[in-house]
Amino acid sequence: MRLTVEEVRAIKRAATLTFGKDSVVRLYGSRAFDDRRGGDIDLHIETVEAVDILQKRADFLEHLFARLDYQRVDVIATQRGSQPRPIEAIAYRDGVIL
Repeated sequence: MRLTVEEVRAIKRAATLTFGKDSVVRLYGSRAFDDRRGGDIDLHIETVEAVDILQKRADFLEHLFARLDYQRVDVIATQRGSQPRPIEAIAYRDGVIL
């Protein structure tokens, strides 16, 4: 996994503040693998309740960038127990839980 301890801490804190303490955050995509290249941070957040992802994404990024320097972050969210879309299935399959 190509994230620093500080980045992981900031992501988890932002997720808790935005999506609740029961949310699960997965890193997927190129940053989940030490041997791959790629710059953006792809995050999948599993929530207990359905959320308005557009508003919550903005809130999450605001919390995150208050603790980290700005960088490209892609966020998708799934309600626990729902049928995953193809991109979410990849996050479940290949993702690393933070």
